[in-house]
Amino acid sequence: MNFLSRIEEILLLAIWKLADRAYGISIRKQVELDTGTDWMSGAVYAPLNRLKKNGYVETIQALGSTDLGGRPRIYYRLTSLGEKKLANIQEVNRSIWTDVPDLKKTKS
Repeated sequence: MNFLSRIEEILLLAIWKLADRAYGISIRKQVELDTGTDWMSGAVYAPLNRLKKNGYVETIQALGSTDLGGRPRIYYRLTSLGEKKLANIQEVNRSIWTDVPDLKKTKS
């Protein structure tokens, strides 16, 4: 089985959660919300490019220009392969965490 890196998994989940609102900044903000960690703006783009290269996400360029005259937004969405990969990851996570007690409640 071909496993994704943890950041790739987190990015796929962020894109799934954001649906049609998934573009670079919104994805980074979702990842920050989900992980409780600040992420540098550029930190998500290399793994997003790998996900695209591997066929898990596709990009769609927004029509028209931005309000500030910059480049149009690039939106990301899961492909059917990406959805299957995310479902597989969910299954693996459930399996590997089976029979593990709540670690926050266990004492050292």
